[in-house]
Parts: sequence; structure tokens; C-alpha cells
Amino acid sequence: MTTVAYRGHETWYRVIGDGPRAPVVILHGGPGAGHDYCVPMGALAGDGRAVVLYDQLGCGNSTHLPDADPGFWTVELWVEELANLVRTLGIADRFHLLGQSWGGMLAAEYALAHPDGLLSVSICDSPAANELWRAAAHRLRAALPPDVLSALERHEAAGTLDAEEYQAAVRVYEQRHVCRLDPMPAPLAATYAQMAADPTVYHTTNGPHEFSATGTFRDWTIVDRLPGITAPTLVVAGAYDEAAPEVWAPFVERIPDVRSHVFPNSSHLPHLEEPDAFLAVVGAFLRAHDA
Repeated sequence: MTTVAYRGHETWYRVIGDGPRAPVVILHGGPGAGHDYCVPMGALAGDGRAVVLYDQLGCGNSTHLPDADPGFWTVELWVEELANLVRTLGIADRFHLLGQSWGGMLAAEYALAHPDGLLSVSICDSPAANELWRAAAHRLRAALPPDVLSALERHEAAGTLDAEEYQAAVRVYEQRHVCRLDPMPAPLAATYAQMAADPTVYHTTNGPHEFSATGTFRDWTIVDRLPGITAPTLVVAGAYDEAAPEVWAPFVERIPDVRSHVFPNSSHLPHLEEPDAFLAVVGAFLRAHDA
């Protein structure tokens, strides 16, 4: 495996493609979701650029630390891991960032901490604050069939989140607002499998389920800091996304150089649900900012 050293641990990465255009680094979601479901974004290499995929510390092929203190998992940890990766790869002076879900949150944090050399930021299906995420999840859950919502609330109150009835109710929500494809695409299934094998990072930072955002990152927000992002920014989401419009609106309202796009037939994963449209929109944005 190809890895770089970071704080005594290892960050795994993979490079797809090559060419004269500026490379793009892909930041997966979670935290803790791993890179697998982002592999189809490797098609962005068709423009003649390198696409860098990696697993953030704590998941996938990078070092796992299931016994780490919850306070170990910080935004700064992953911002500096990314900075270490791009420096080691020799691309820190000219590259794009694309972050999906939590990855978009991380991309925005990186853009504030390390603006030099960053040509553009693509924020895909991401909240500008976890408080906004929780409010949107509550609204979307309220629109579920009554029996589904009842099952969610009953098992969450009882703490029986492993119950089949609860998992079935979660799948109803996910089929509406996470991925509308049936069957589930293989890259996404691989991501779910690796998260189930080691949920340490996800459960610690996010919480026990998709709706929560109640873990150690529950109070995270970047809203008031967004005007400080100087890189050209693209914000995208799906029309049925659990990252609802009110969740990502602050990015569009507060980042100085920004544009947005909504994919009409997608939920949380437009790159899987509408891959051709996703590659066209994001590819055009990257090409426009390669200089």
C-alpha cells in the first residue's frame, strides 16, 4: 500500500490518472466513511489531471485507532493530515479540493487554514453547521410515513439501534435522502461495510446514526468564518439531499467567489446518482480554475 507518515501513523492514498492539469484531492465523508464510495470521482482524471483519493486517519486503509481518546479526533487533526499529504506529494502549490459531506466541511476548514496554492474548492452535499444538519434531519424525518417515524423514535429512545425494525426504518430514510439507487452501488456498499467494521470515528464525532450530528462535533460551525475563504468555490447538492438547501445556503451567501448547482434527480450522492451530470458540472468548474 502507498502511505505517508503522519504523527506516528500512516495515511493511505491512491492516485488515479495524470496530466498537465492541476490535480484534485478528494475528501471523503463521515468522518470515518473511507474513500471507497468516492472512487467513481476518479473519472475526473479524464480531463488530463491526477485525482488523489485517500483515507483519513482512523478509517479505511489508514491507521485505525479504536482505543484513542475521543478528544484525539479533531478538525485540526484532519486539516493538518491533509496539509501533510499534499506537501508530501509535492502538489501543495497548485491543486484543487473536492469534499463530499463531511469532506466538504473539511475542505472549507482547510481553505481557511492553508489558502496558498489552493486553486478551488468544491463543497458537495455538506452542512455549514451541524445545528443546521440536525434541524434539516428533523424536518425530513417528520415527512416519513408515520410507522417509519414511530419505529425510529421508539428504538432511539430505547437504545435498540441494532434492531431490524430500526435498521429497516433507517433504510427508508436513506433511500429518500442519501442514495436513491436500488440496488445500492458497490462502492457505497464497500464504504458501509468498512464503517460497520470499525465505527469508532463516525460514532465519536457524528453520533450513532445518520440523523444525529450529536457526537463531539455537534457544535461545529463555519458560518461566521466563511467570508475568509478566498478560493473560488463550487457548492453542489441533490434536490432530495439530506443536506437540504438551508444546510448549505450559508456557503453560497457568505463565500465571496461562489457558485452553486442542484442535481434534480439526486439525493446525498450526486456523483453516484447522476454521474455524467456531476462530472460535467465539476469538471467544467475545475477546468475554469486550473490556471
